[in-house]
Amino acid sequence: MDKYIFNEANGLWYELVGDYYFPCLTVPAEEEQPVGVWGQRHKRYLKEHRPALYNALLLSGKLDNYLADIDQQAQERLDTIIQQTAHAQGITET
Repeated sequence: MDKYIFNEANGLWYELVGDYYFPCLTVPAEEEQPVGVWGQRHKRYLKEHRPALYNALLLSGKLDNYLADIDQQAQERLDTIIQQTAHAQGITET
């Protein structure tokens, strides 16, 4: 039996492991982006309450980009709220 075979119907390579052929699948590489506290909290939310979305993002290699974007949006929103609250209450740097 061949170690690797190619299936023209679906375009995938298969590797022989023991007596079975398994597809040769890899997760696409994504660039490292820092994920802050808001992104980590959203990740926990996705794992607990939206596992299908979490797995889809993870398997497509888009999870870190998604979480970094959520973290940035949340941080910008927090900064805006802090500025609005300070202005409404007349708080200055001094």
